[in-house]
Amino acid sequence: MTSPPLRIGNFSGFYGDRSDALREMLTGGDLDVLTGDYLAELTMLILARDRLKDPSAGYARTFLRQVEDTLGLAHEKGVRIVTNAGGLNPAGLAQAVREVADRLGIPLRVAHVEGDDLTARHPGSLAAHAYLGGFGIAECLRAGADVVVTGRVTDAALVTGPAAAHFGWKPADHDRLAGAVVAGHVLECGTQATGGNYAFFAERDPRDLRRPGFPLAEIHSDGSCVVTKHPGTGGFVDVGTVTAQLLYETGGARYAGPDVTARLDTATLTQDGPDRVRIEGVRGEAPPPTLKVGRNRLGGFRNEVVFVLTGLDIEAKAALVREQMGDALAVSPPADVRWDLARTDKPDAGTEETASALLRLVVRDPDQRKVGRVLSGAAIELALAGYPGFHVVAPPGKGSPYGVFEDVYVPHGDVDHVAVLHDGRRITVDPPQDTAALDDVPEPQLPQPLPPGRTARAPLGRVVGARSGDKGGNANVGVWARTDDAWRWLAHELTVERFRELIPEARDLPVTRHPLPNLRALNFVVEGILGEGVAAQARFDPQAKALGEWLRSRHADILEVLL
Repeated sequence: MTSPPLRIGNFSGFYGDRSDALREMLTGGDLDVLTGDYLAELTMLILARDRLKDPSAGYARTFLRQVEDTLGLAHEKGVRIVTNAGGLNPAGLAQAVREVADRLGIPLRVAHVEGDDLTARHPGSLAAHAYLGGFGIAECLRAGADVVVTGRVTDAALVTGPAAAHFGWKPADHDRLAGAVVAGHVLECGTQATGGNYAFFAERDPRDLRRPGFPLAEIHSDGSCVVTKHPGTGGFVDVGTVTAQLLYETGGARYAGPDVTARLDTATLTQDGPDRVRIEGVRGEAPPPTLKVGRNRLGGFRNEVVFVLTGLDIEAKAALVREQMGDALAVSPPADVRWDLARTDKPDAGTEETASALLRLVVRDPDQRKVGRVLSGAAIELALAGYPGFHVVAPPGKGSPYGVFEDVYVPHGDVDHVAVLHDGRRITVDPPQDTAALDDVPEPQLPQPLPPGRTARAPLGRVVGARSGDKGGNANVGVWARTDDAWRWLAHELTVERFRELIPEARDLPVTRHPLPNLRALNFVVEGILGEGVAAQARFDPQAKALGEWLRSRHADILEVLL
């Protein structure tokens, strides 16, 4: 007899997500486990700065407010909660949850996972944390924990841990674990799997998108799953929404993690009914021999001023500002000076705002004095001595610190992965016995190109969807087709060279293309486009969230049969 699936839901995709989602998921339908993802590269820096002010801080405080309202309901329904909201202080958050439960009179077993914090081994870092896998979570759940709090684990570990505990999977069960990794990756960003941030949103009834429900996965013992959502909640789940999320912040066919390397090129997606997408066939391989460590450090200080240029002679006005500011900046030059002119202005505009362009100046330096009053004073002094119509979006400040994110790698054995059970016992999680170096997969066979035919100039997004995101200083852009014919066209049309033409910022940067035929998708990784990471704010869109939408807006000669 086939055992029932494990139903795992998500109630948070980032620190600041919808606060009532935990209650919504608990009341919306049956679940076994609820997961909450709070950590991103930038979040770790935010929590590190919190910890500098208060050593007892370092975790997502909003989680405490959420569970205070819902612990009784979760206990009544027998739903276990697994979250990485512990951030830099999982033991502190676990204790805070116990205190809330005691105050409410709820008998709750709270455990936590630790060992990810390697800050002491990385001098100069505000935070340095290894990305742990799911087996510490599994140990906590096997011992009867109702709530498991972690620090920096991979986002997918919030799902692989409960699945491994429930089905009794071992570290060598690579295919099963890989299936759970894929499920976890789909769930981790919450409503992005149910219509949020979706490329083809305009095709839907706006009422579908007003308040998307959070996703859940029905995971089976073989690692396959069905992604769905609670009945009656907003949004929608289809092959497109799941494909978009699978491509989000990934790279090639091998998606490496501490427990397993999942082969994204083996995943098969099928519509399994309304708001139900089945994912099966995922193959897994031994994990790589090293663990990723995310390091956050202070990069220096930055300041910016945005000049508003209105009406005629925009280029001349911009040149004047640069000349005038250049004299002031030359006295004590900052290490990095960047100017960007955004031509948001329109000719003969009906409003002043749409007649205006934005000239953005950003300066960075290890010395705060070089980006502080020197910049702000020079900018303000131009108020009566600059271009006609001078004003700025906001007064420049004194300069603020910015962070830098870096990846380093350490052997599994260098990290003490420990499950701290609800009764205080400590269980060491052994590193994997089998590991395998990450090699590039052979280039997959592409479909035959479509026959030549009449073309029309149109936006690329008329034919393909895209989703983009950040990994440190790199960005990925996943592009997918919804039909076999569109895939036959896309696979041959969007080469690396063509991508660079459409995204000029990538022209001088390393770009790698990863075809994923099972998903009818191409995944592009652009190295260095985000500088030193999101906290450094090196570009207008520092997390590359809209890079894919920019690509979709670019015009190409598209076969008319596809339009």
